[in-house]
Amino acid sequence: MPALLQLMRPYQYTKNLFIFVPLFFAFEFTNPALLGPAALAFVAFCLMASAVYIFNDWRDIDEDRRHPVKSRRALPAGRVAPRTALLTALVLAVAGGVLMGLVSLPALLVTLAYVGMNLAYSLGLKQISIIDISLIATGFVLRLLVGAVVTGVALSVWIIVMTFLLALFLSLAKRRDDVLVTPAANPRYNLKFLDAAMVMSASVVVLAYILWAISPEVAQRLGSDHVYLTSAFVVLGVLRYLQIAMVDEQSGDPAWVLLRDRFVQLVLAGWVAVFSWILYFA
Repeated sequence: MPALLQLMRPYQYTKNLFIFVPLFFAFEFTNPALLGPAALAFVAFCLMASAVYIFNDWRDIDEDRRHPVKSRRALPAGRVAPRTALLTALVLAVAGGVLMGLVSLPALLVTLAYVGMNLAYSLGLKQISIIDISLIATGFVLRLLVGAVVTGVALSVWIIVMTFLLALFLSLAKRRDDVLVTPAANPRYNLKFLDAAMVMSASVVVLAYILWAISPEVAQRLGSDHVYLTSAFVVLGVLRYLQIAMVDEQSGDPAWVLLRDRFVQLVLAGWVAVFSWILYFA
């Protein structure tokens, strides 16, 4: 992969698919009048997210050179000059901002909030335990808001809460992997705390999803009382991710887990298939 493209981390764009979640749950995923703006917002958000990744790599270049895995990245490995990286980040940020502004000015404001939050994270907030993972989880909620704003679809409180909780669980798993690789760099975390926090957050995610799936409000709004069937896939997915984190100890990057782990892919595909059947055909 070319160094500049690697610097942009396109594999991370899977996270930005949360922009389409409001459409999915509003029965509008096949509506071209709404899908078009959502797709453009997805592209714009990816460009601005890449700018954030590049800035973060530039900021951490010296630290990453001492990391056994991150040292292979384009900047610390010397495949891209720092000045070139910053110029690329600027171009991506401007291009993404202009495109998002053309799609929706309110969505641009939400995206700028995401960028500002991540800059604050890179400049020091990532050193504050618990605050760091909370900011990462909030980033996923902001992706939801972008999708809701550009499509005009209202978000339910349940979707916001479950997205935050799931992202928090994934962030804890990532921190666990960081502690395994470089324990000295994460003095406020240890395996005992992270294992307990992961089990707690996983339990809350599953419970919140089941409560949402069996609620009369959801049955009425979605026109089906079979949503609870999708809970099985959520339980299996969470258990598999716990296994990846605690047994395989390979949970450092959720995007790579999604792209590489066949079990997670099958569970996700099953969830989408059953949910689509419930929403559109049942």
